[in-house]
Amino acid sequence: MGISRILIANRGEIALRIHRAAHEMGIETVAVHSTADADAMHVRLANHAVCIGPPAAKDSYLNVAAIISAAEITHADAIHPGYGFLSENAQFAEIVEAHGITWIGPKPEHIRTMGDKVEAKRTAGKLGMPLVPGSDGAITDPVEAAKIAKKIGYPVIIKAASGGGGRGMKVCTSPDQLETLMQQAGSEAKAAFGDATVYLEKYLGNPRHIEFQVFGDGNGNAIHLGERDCSLQRRHQKVLEEAPSPVITPAERDRMGGIVAKAMADMGYRGAGTIEFLWEDGEFYFIEMNTRLQVEHPVTEAITGVDLVREQIRIADGKPLSVTQGDLEFKGHAIECRINAEDPWNFTPSPGMITAYHPAGGMHVRVDSGLYSGYKIPPYYDSMIAKLIVYGRTREGCIMRLKRALEEMVIEGVKTSIPLHQTMIREPDFIHGDYSIKWLEEWLATREA
Repeated sequence: MGISRILIANRGEIALRIHRAAHEMGIETVAVHSTADADAMHVRLANHAVCIGPPAAKDSYLNVAAIISAAEITHADAIHPGYGFLSENAQFAEIVEAHGITWIGPKPEHIRTMGDKVEAKRTAGKLGMPLVPGSDGAITDPVEAAKIAKKIGYPVIIKAASGGGGRGMKVCTSPDQLETLMQQAGSEAKAAFGDATVYLEKYLGNPRHIEFQVFGDGNGNAIHLGERDCSLQRRHQKVLEEAPSPVITPAERDRMGGIVAKAMADMGYRGAGTIEFLWEDGEFYFIEMNTRLQVEHPVTEAITGVDLVREQIRIADGKPLSVTQGDLEFKGHAIECRINAEDPWNFTPSPGMITAYHPAGGMHVRVDSGLYSGYKIPPYYDSMIAKLIVYGRTREGCIMRLKRALEEMVIEGVKTSIPLHQTMIREPDFIHGDYSIKWLEEWLATREA
């Protein structure tokens, strides 16, 4: 007897995305929600809904006891964590499995290994992935740090081992700054993550952010589903993603894809994962692995035709991968715009009532969103309210379709980032695919000047 009822431990567009995949597989869904999300679309559509607490995430979407209780009272036999919240919490995965509930995600030990950036880097190196030159692990001694920095060459970047979102990161351009910046990074990391551990890496001047989607069956078989280019970022937050990358050649894709798929097979990895690299001058450097579904997974679905959420559920249910590496063909081009409820130029959040909503449509246009007219966007969570995903046979055709779709998209009552996307995709650098992880912030600075 396979999975028959999935509790979705998340909210917003990803909860709706999981609900849709489950229903297409004939599987019932349980929505859990905070009091602020009682009117959310996925709550309305799910077979069962359970309120798990007040608006604050720590009291609801991060409340492990409430989520497990909801699974037990609704007789859910599986839990899908989506992304964010508890999706990369190894202890939560262990608790789910200890209660006899199927965890739709990687093995807890792999979540734990890859959640520690120092351990993740060490593991990636052992598995044959190229690393950014830097310290072998955590570094506490400024004298030792100075030796490493001299060897790899300035500038270097000091990073928090448990970090993310740009916190606990400091770029050091000369030896006399090193000790002070290490202390600052450690203090920031301690405040943000409860862990002051830092490590050192070579600072890459103008790289791109290239990530590979991988899937494993947990039994030593794994595939890659190509790369995504996520270089358009602001404060380490992705704004627009595309697949394939405008700069990666088919030979590079095959080479790196082969390396990451073999690494996942050797690990015995189970489910969906994303291996993130910095890419500069034809060289890849491992930065981290996300042991979950990514926000930008739809662009991979568009160019491969593989439903990644369906695949996650199948593998958690003990079934084999539905495709082999040889079956996969990468066709055409896809771009995703993350649409946020915020001012498009100063990025201040803009929660509130949606007075009118009309999603873009037409051939090869997909909108993942829980919005509807009359819905009130709560102020307590991430500001992303929709994802616009567009596919074309060529990158040029995809951009033309994206321009049309953005013009068609109507979200009224709140400010959104649609004008940012409309302006950005008309820039020559974007049209030519000539951008790095620094491009968006530099472009925004020139607009303000």
